[in-house]
Amino acid sequence: MFRRFLVTVIRRSFLLLLAICLGCAAQTVSPELAQKIERPVRSYYKIPPDLKVLVGPATPNPDFPNYDSVVVTVDNGEKKQDLNFLVSKDHSTLIRINKFDLKKDPYAETMSKIDTTGRPTRGAKASKVVVVNFDDFECPYCSRMHQTLFPEILKEYGDRITFIYKDYPLVEIHPWAMHAAIDANCLAAQNNDAYWDFADYIHSNQREISNEKTPQARFDALDRLTFSQGQKHNLDAPKLQACVKAQDDSAVKASMKQAESVGVEATPSLFINGEEIPGGAVSPNSLRAALDHALKDANLPVPDHAAAPTVPTAR
Repeated sequence: MFRRFLVTVIRRSFLLLLAICLGCAAQTVSPELAQKIERPVRSYYKIPPDLKVLVGPATPNPDFPNYDSVVVTVDNGEKKQDLNFLVSKDHSTLIRINKFDLKKDPYAETMSKIDTTGRPTRGAKASKVVVVNFDDFECPYCSRMHQTLFPEILKEYGDRITFIYKDYPLVEIHPWAMHAAIDANCLAAQNNDAYWDFADYIHSNQREISNEKTPQARFDALDRLTFSQGQKHNLDAPKLQACVKAQDDSAVKASMKQAESVGVEATPSLFINGEEIPGGAVSPNSLRAALDHALKDANLPVPDHAAAPTVPTAR
């Protein structure tokens, strides 16, 4: 009986101690401190007044004894973003902190989220350097990027780098981009070169499609171009026609989901071995610098640019 009583006392004492420790580990900040933190955060990040800024509890940080960790959440009603800060014990200093796990390669993690299986390729068949471009056939900036990559960059790097396109049609502003992506994939299912010939033509002749008077006329024009490529490359016509008629968007939507998982919000979005190259339709020289860096990292030779002619970028 005494033993059971003793066990009960110990258990209750343990639970009480645990509750006390949890209370010490995370403490709700005072309204005064919450406002003190919120104001510089709003100012620095230019957060509009209609967005909520929520200051979480302060938690002791074992790596910085004189600071507590605080998570500030920006909430627009649909999406939340957490920002990690350190606030000094005397509440006089707020520091933004990002902790990086050096055991992980962020570029490799990005590439692991992008499925390139079965996608048409250009350049080297199997290279240590892979360029993935998330493309939209109706996007004018994508056309500029395409005309920089092909033929200019391809001529210089095609023997040592693999180029792959993935779909990210901006359907809210580009009404025929999804249809074009599906048609292109119908070609890709049968022939690598048919896909690229279609991509080359569309990116050089976007106005030809856009100038059609009705949405259906634009779709019909895309289909005619698709069937023309099918004839050119001797594809299975009934199979191609069935694919075009079905307009199955599942593969395109899967590609869009992958794009969003790696932070893509606009096109073109270019990744070289998982490293995103910011700036949209970047200049040829910027591309060369990024590609050369990737080649050096992979212990591959860099092409001789002295002999490479410069082709003006389309405007």
